[in-house]
Amino acid sequence: MNPSSIRPLLRSLPVLVALAVGSALLLSEKVDAEPVNLAPERTLVWRDFLGVNAHFLWFTPEQYRKQINQYQKLGLDWVRVDLHWDRLEPKQHDYQLSTFDELDRTLTAEKIRSVFYLVGSAPFITTAPKGAAFQDQYGPRDAKVYAERLAMLARRYPNIDAWQVWNEQNLPNNWRPEVNAKEYGALLLASHQALNMAAPGKLQVMGGMAYYSQMPPRGKTLMFEALGALGVQKLGMVAAYHPYSMTPETDEPGKNEVLLRGDQLNAILHNAGIKHVWATEWGWSSYAGPKEMQELIGEDGQADYTLRRLALMASQDYQKIFLFALSDLDARASARDQHYGLLDLNGKAKPVYTALARFLQITGPRLKPGATPRLKDVPATLYSVAWTRADGKRLLMYWSAEGSSITLPDVKSAELLDPLTGARQSLDDNNGIRPALKPSLQILVW
Repeated sequence: MNPSSIRPLLRSLPVLVALAVGSALLLSEKVDAEPVNLAPERTLVWRDFLGVNAHFLWFTPEQYRKQINQYQKLGLDWVRVDLHWDRLEPKQHDYQLSTFDELDRTLTAEKIRSVFYLVGSAPFITTAPKGAAFQDQYGPRDAKVYAERLAMLARRYPNIDAWQVWNEQNLPNNWRPEVNAKEYGALLLASHQALNMAAPGKLQVMGGMAYYSQMPPRGKTLMFEALGALGVQKLGMVAAYHPYSMTPETDEPGKNEVLLRGDQLNAILHNAGIKHVWATEWGWSSYAGPKEMQELIGEDGQADYTLRRLALMASQDYQKIFLFALSDLDARASARDQHYGLLDLNGKAKPVYTALARFLQITGPRLKPGATPRLKDVPATLYSVAWTRADGKRLLMYWSAEGSSITLPDVKSAELLDPLTGARQSLDDNNGIRPALKPSLQILVW
């Protein structure tokens, strides 16, 4: 795309104060680990808050219906589904939509709520040089053509709840030959205008930014910051990003980066006028190697990491989060990407699915704000999150990489639950209970 061709589009964006988040977010010094005791301030309904990424179009209808059946057993509603423009329209106006039609009928019949994202330039519109590899990973020559296709899909599938514009456009391999916030801003504006005409009132979502939207070359500038300078926060769209990390709490041992960066970024986005912030991807692969960008943690580690991160994110100011992913994938995906699923390729539950099911059963469908109980003998690496269950019982999620136990001097009787193993233990002590500490998530209920 010629940058000069997008200037008229950009002039129509309200130009307000930029989201000046880059240095403040990435260089903050207050990240050293210390006990973290969280008491959320809002009611949480899992059905509205937690969804999954689902690659339904990778599978036959028989396979994805089995996945949907397993998903519904968790008591959840939302899925995020990938659409690849180059496959939907391999030749101009030659639409391949029959499999999408059937999926839409299934999701409608099963009352599954959905957000679909359209990514990857079709062959007739890509800016890729002739003969270049990864033709779909270049932006389109004309943002309006992409927007017209998104609008066409929104008209054809009125039961889809939200439409998302591209995916991880702040990474070079999703916007070749180099990341360009102005070009993506033009795509966003054109899509916003087209969707307003085709599906007024429908949720519109910015493409999910990888990590906290860092852009190359050094990752110190955020795409949210660059888009904020263009005024896109006034479009009324959902902001989305993908807060992946090495462990549930951090990328660097001894830090609390996940909470710090997520809280900072969400506050800045909300303060800039954005009402809804979604984490449209997060999770870990259970793959056995060869090692890519993630440590090898196996299926048990995947379950452990997922529960700890879920406990943290539920306390943060996200309006919706989507775990990556519902099902494992076949060999068309990379070794790592094949094993992010709650389910294996046959639709059978992996340990992460079983642990999540136990977790949701313990918490119930709704949690209200709680108060952290008085704690003693607290190690520096303790994390705790306090809630009140719908039945009025108090609930404390906690874990620690060190220490053997903590003391709750004001709690004389409680049940200790381990969602990873399914173990249950009754605790009674007139001097205050002393539940064991583990590096994996435990839940006290009293």
